[in-house]
Amino acid sequence: MKAWIPHPEGRELLGEIPDGVTVEIAPAPDQLPSDPAGVRFWVPPFLAQAAAVPLAAKMPDLRVVQLLSAGADIWAGRLPTAVTLCDARGVHDSSTAEWVVAATLAHVRAFPTYIRAQDRQEWAYARTVPTDELAGKRILVVGAGSIGAAAAARLTPFEVELTMVARTARPAEGVYGVADLPTLLPSADVVVLLLPLTEQTRGLVDAAFLAAMRDGALLVNAARGPVVETGALVAELTSGRIAAALDVTDPEPLPSGHPLWELPNVLLTPHVAGSVRGLLPRAYRLAGQQLRRLVADEPLVNEVVDGY
Repeated sequence: MKAWIPHPEGRELLGEIPDGVTVEIAPAPDQLPSDPAGVRFWVPPFLAQAAAVPLAAKMPDLRVVQLLSAGADIWAGRLPTAVTLCDARGVHDSSTAEWVVAATLAHVRAFPTYIRAQDRQEWAYARTVPTDELAGKRILVVGAGSIGAAAAARLTPFEVELTMVARTARPAEGVYGVADLPTLLPSADVVVLLLPLTEQTRGLVDAAFLAAMRDGALLVNAARGPVVETGALVAELTSGRIAAALDVTDPEPLPSGHPLWELPNVLLTPHVAGSVRGLLPRAYRLAGQQLRRLVADEPLVNEVVDGY
């Protein structure tokens, strides 16, 4: 059987390769190493996922698609029934959680203001008021999966009050459900989005959601851009009533001239929350384990069902 992976260094990072498996490098949908027939295990390229999806239909022997991303929205419901889709849940936990903490701290301590002053070579201290602080803030984390848990673990030492929200409430764990958001939003100083993009979550953060946020609150989006209705967000941000730290947007990439570029109360990064040096070793460690499970006919982990 053949296994396709997108990175040459992935061969070593996979670990022990089972007997009878040939690992080939397929860096892009238009750069295939051999006939797709015989490929049973495929790790698609991270940065060309949308273009790679149609290729699955040309792989008659494909049995497992192992993603390098935590999100599976591009793939869910688009693979043959014989193919098992697995995401990279756990691989991006630490890096994305670090981004959430960094972006939140950057906002409350006004780092963007000081960076702009540095660009002007201006010592801004004399004309600024004391910044806000993270200690004492009420933080609402919408998405209580593995990344949400990792973010909560890193935020807790900052003396914040944390509230977790999942698709459905888990009272025994102190986790609220999405249906509770209207009563939770008005008291949150920071709202962190870490939920998957599905038909249920697309546009969840709409005008009503944003209007329910308290004045001066910060929206932190490290999930997917379409979870937020961009027009509604721009309207609220333009009013200056709330602020945002965004690693993802809709559309993405954000085009030149889009109002989100210019708003002073917006911190933007180009979908890099999970892009760290440790990503590939963690991702291929998981892929190698999955490949060995497939060959041994053992249960896979991180199977995606109904988009989750």
